[in-house]
Amino acid sequence: MNNMKSLNLVRWLTWAGFALLLIVAPLIFNKGASLSLLSQMGTVMIFGLSYNMLLGQSGMLSFGHAVYSGLGAFFAIHTMNLVTAGTLTVPVTLIPLIGGVAGMFFGVLFGYVTTKKSGTTFAMITLGLVELVAACSLMFPGFFGGEGGISTNRVIGNPVMGISYGPQIQVYYLIALWLFVSTVGMYAFTQTPLGRIANAVRDNPERVEFVGYDTQWVRYLTLILSAFFAGISGGLSAINFEIVSAENVSAIRSGAVLLFTFIGGIGYFFGPMIGAVIGVFLTVMLSDYTKAWQLYLGIFFIVIVMFAPGGVASIVMLNVRLLKFGKFRRVWRYLGVLCAMALVALCGVVMMIEMLYHRALDADNGTVMKLFAWDVDTAATEPWVIAVALLAIGMVGIRIIRPAYQTVWSDVSIEIEQALRRADA
Repeated sequence: MNNMKSLNLVRWLTWAGFALLLIVAPLIFNKGASLSLLSQMGTVMIFGLSYNMLLGQSGMLSFGHAVYSGLGAFFAIHTMNLVTAGTLTVPVTLIPLIGGVAGMFFGVLFGYVTTKKSGTTFAMITLGLVELVAACSLMFPGFFGGEGGISTNRVIGNPVMGISYGPQIQVYYLIALWLFVSTVGMYAFTQTPLGRIANAVRDNPERVEFVGYDTQWVRYLTLILSAFFAGISGGLSAINFEIVSAENVSAIRSGAVLLFTFIGGIGYFFGPMIGAVIGVFLTVMLSDYTKAWQLYLGIFFIVIVMFAPGGVASIVMLNVRLLKFGKFRRVWRYLGVLCAMALVALCGVVMMIEMLYHRALDADNGTVMKLFAWDVDTAATEPWVIAVALLAIGMVGIRIIRPAYQTVWSDVSIEIEQALRRADA
C-alpha cells in the first residue's frame, strides 16, 4: 500500500512538474524567435507522441502519419476561414479539436484498409497512402490551395479576456494547454486494456490471437486514436503558422516524425518529446546557421542507431537508474572525460564539414568564412590541420577511456542487478 501511495505521489509530482515547465518555459526563453521555436516544439511533441502510439506501443511502422496531421490542419484552417467569413462560430481555442476530429475521421477511413495487414506490408501501404494524398493535394486546388496552400488569420472576432491570439505568447500557451491535455490523454491510453493489448500485439500477435483477441481490430482502434491526436497537432500548426500547404501531407513530414521519434526513443513514453526538441532544434534553429544541417541530422541519427538504439531517452533512464541506486559517482568521471573527448572530435568534424561546404557552395564569396566566431581561410593549410588534429585527439581519447568506462559500467550494472534480486527475494 505504501509503495502504491509513493508511486501515485511520484506521478502527481511528475505531471505537476511538466505543467510548471510549460508555464515557465517562455519566461526563461524569451529572446528573439524563442517563442516561435517553443511553439513548434509543442506541436511536434504531440505529433511525435501520436506516432509513437503506432510504432512504439503497437509495433506499426508507418510512413504516412503526416496524412492525418496534414488533413487535420487543412480542415482546421478552412474552419478558421469560415469563422472569419461569419459562416461558422467556433472559438480559436477549439480549432485544434476540429483538426483532431478530422484526423480521426480519416483514421477511420484509411485505417480500415491499412491495418488489415501488419509489418512490412502495413508500412508499404502507408507509404502508398501518403503519396496518394500528396498527389491529391495538387489535383484538388480548391481544397488544398495548390502549391501556395491555404492561408488564414488567427485573430478572429473580439478578444475574450484580452486573448486574441495575435501575440505569439498567447499562441504558445494555447499550444501548451493542448500539449498537456493531449499528453495526459495519450498516457492514459497506455494504462487502458486497449493500450495493454496493443503492447501485446506488438510483442506477440500470434499469442494475442490465440487467447481470442482480433489483432486487426486492436491495430485499427489504436490508429484511429493516434490519428485524432495527430489531427490536433495539425490544427495547432495551422493556428501557429496561419498557412497549410501540400508539404503538411507529404512523405517528408512523415519521415521527419519517424526520425524524431526514433531519436528520442520509441521504447519510452516521453521519448518522442525529447526527439521533438532535438529535431526542431536541428531542422529549424540549426538551419539558420549552417547549410549542412541535414548532414548533421543524418549523422546524429546514425550515431543514435549505432550506439543508442533505445534513443536519447534510454541514455537518460540508464543514468537515472545509476542515480537511484547511488552508483553514478563511480561513473561520472569516466563519462565526463568520454563526453569531453567526443566534443573535441565533434569540433574537428564540424570544422571540416563547414569548410568543405563553404568551398563547394560559397566559393564565389571568397575563401574566408566565419567559424566559431573566428575568421577562417579555407584555402589555407592551418585550419585543415587543426580540424584533423582535433578529430584525431578526440578519437584517440575515446579509444583510451572507453575500455575503463565500459568496465566500470559493467561492474555497476552487475551490482544493481544483484541488489534487485536481493530485494525480490
